[in-house]
Amino acid sequence: MQVKRFFAADMRQAMKLVRDELGADACILGNRRVAGGVELTAALDVQMPPAGQANPQLEQELRATQAKIAAARSELDNRTLEASQNGQLFAAANAAAERKPAAMASRTSTSPADQQALDAMRAELHGLRELIEVQLGSIAWGQLQSRQPQQASLWRRLQRLGLSAELSRQMLERVARINDPRQAWRLLLAHLAHAIRIPEQEVIEEGGLVALVGPAGMGKTTTLAKLAARHVLKHGPQGLALVGMDSFRIGAHEQLKTLGRILNVPVLQVDPGQSLSQVLAPLARKKLVLIDTAGLPANDPALRLQLEALANRGLKVKNFLVMAATSQGQVLKAAYHGYKRCGLAGCIISKVDEAACLGEVLELAIGQQLPVAYLTDGPRIPDDLQLPKSHQLVSRAVSLQLPEEPSEDVMAGAFAGLYQQSTLRAG
Repeated sequence: MQVKRFFAADMRQAMKLVRDELGADACILGNRRVAGGVELTAALDVQMPPAGQANPQLEQELRATQAKIAAARSELDNRTLEASQNGQLFAAANAAAERKPAAMASRTSTSPADQQALDAMRAELHGLRELIEVQLGSIAWGQLQSRQPQQASLWRRLQRLGLSAELSRQMLERVARINDPRQAWRLLLAHLAHAIRIPEQEVIEEGGLVALVGPAGMGKTTTLAKLAARHVLKHGPQGLALVGMDSFRIGAHEQLKTLGRILNVPVLQVDPGQSLSQVLAPLARKKLVLIDTAGLPANDPALRLQLEALANRGLKVKNFLVMAATSQGQVLKAAYHGYKRCGLAGCIISKVDEAACLGEVLELAIGQQLPVAYLTDGPRIPDDLQLPKSHQLVSRAVSLQLPEEPSEDVMAGAFAGLYQQSTLRAG
């Protein structure tokens, strides 16, 4: 029997090391958390069935591991409950006998040793869960390739677009009964296009107060310049005004004033200590007021004040989240959750010309039901501002798909992600 230990930063990387070193027939004997990551102990003497078929021995092992996790979780909950009850008893006793709080605390509070045991148990449970998810993902992907090769091929193509496993699963459920691969793929893209919402009326035609929000570097000010120039070319400068809320970035106000001089439109600045409603009051007769905001860190107190001003129902500001197509999915999600507090009317996808993939930004728009008002695909003002069409967005996403097929590890990881989603929903 060949037994080896593997060290990696996380469970997925450790599993990849095992497969690369010992092959797909390796058996995981144990795992534990260590400084800097995880340690796996693997052996090579278990005969596995052909790839893509179910492995009864592994599934039995996984079920046994799940039972151990359930028992460990029960023990952890009992210990936590006991610690909580001890804390309540201590509070009651302390109210009755204030003379001995220190003695009671030493007897009823959770000791450092118990807390270390609880932390160790949590870490072990987390490691076991990761291990089960990775192995179940590999099994599920292998079975799909064996039993439904057409579905597996569609899975790969959706992964090349940059879509998550969860959205891919939802889309594939809609074409599960289509036998022709080409028809199934065309129908998949049609469903994807249908899921992208587009505003019925163009934003600058609808008018009102329009604010562009989002983190720094997303292209808010450049997009605002394109919107302003587009409006002036169609309707002239009389009905337009610009407002700047960015008093933090050096030169931000000067940049906006320069744009105002070029377009011959008024530019107002919201200074520190001044309310947005005070600045907007003289602009009540303007058809369109474009508001440029500051891209502040999520933990900056000034961001909260800015979002509260934009969320003021009396002002009726329409806030559009500017999302750079070059940003990673996690960055886009963080931006959405950070700015949704002001109430989002839709989004604008920027830097499309620089993007290597559109799947992640489209997925966020679909998942959060954000209408895509515009997309920008170049630096020219206002030429590189486009009114989107859902089918054209999907076609562009297809043209930007990854050139190579995703690896087996990537696909197994995608299926492991589905198990994580199901665990979160169950919790």
